[in-house]
Amino acid sequence: MIAIRPRSLGLLAATAILFAACAGGASPSASPSSASPSAGSSGPSPSSGSSGPLTATIVTPKGDIVIELKPDTAPIATANFVKLAEEGYYDGVAFHRLVPGFVIQGGDGKYGKVDAFDARKVGTGGPGYTIKDEPVVGEYVRGSVAMARSNLANSQGSQFFIALDDLSAKGQLQTSGGYVIFGQVVEGMDVVDAIAAMPNDGGLGNTALEPVPMESVTISGG
Repeated sequence: MIAIRPRSLGLLAATAILFAACAGGASPSASPSSASPSAGSSGPSPSSGSSGPLTATIVTPKGDIVIELKPDTAPIATANFVKLAEEGYYDGVAFHRLVPGFVIQGGDGKYGKVDAFDARKVGTGGPGYTIKDEPVVGEYVRGSVAMARSNLANSQGSQFFIALDDLSAKGQLQTSGGYVIFGQVVEGMDVVDAIAAMPNDGGLGNTALEPVPMESVTISGG
């Protein structure tokens, strides 16, 4: 599990550990861990023929979240997300980490399914492969959707987060962290906020106590 130190020293210690290694396990710590995904291992390649807007609709018990994806500026991460969604990978997978005022995070299909939620390991699982890094384009504004990764190169897999505030402007998260922005919420930020307001364990991991699942993720357009 990766730990990231926000640039703003005024943040609570509970936000110190935010983003998980997306393939392979590691224990939470207060600094970047040595989680060991296979860096650059084979994952989906960007679809060279894709163009135009793509959207992903995440159905949850709290309502729907519609995300406009970014195949032009984040082709690898977008292609990977689309592949996993179309395979049903995210169905039943919870938003496992809730950091009010900062992010919600989900996508651990190994330990984060609501019918087999493992609070001790959630955040350390992934799809069994990793994808290559790509440049971070844009800033972490409210509603930005970005890949979670460890501090190792090419360690992204399936986990992602949604920003709850303008994190770049507030100095809480910088693009140098390498979290590739591959989407923007265009409908349903009230649903994101409702999920963020659900109880968490109050620890450094901010693990959800009543995990809200993604019932389905549907891709449209493109």
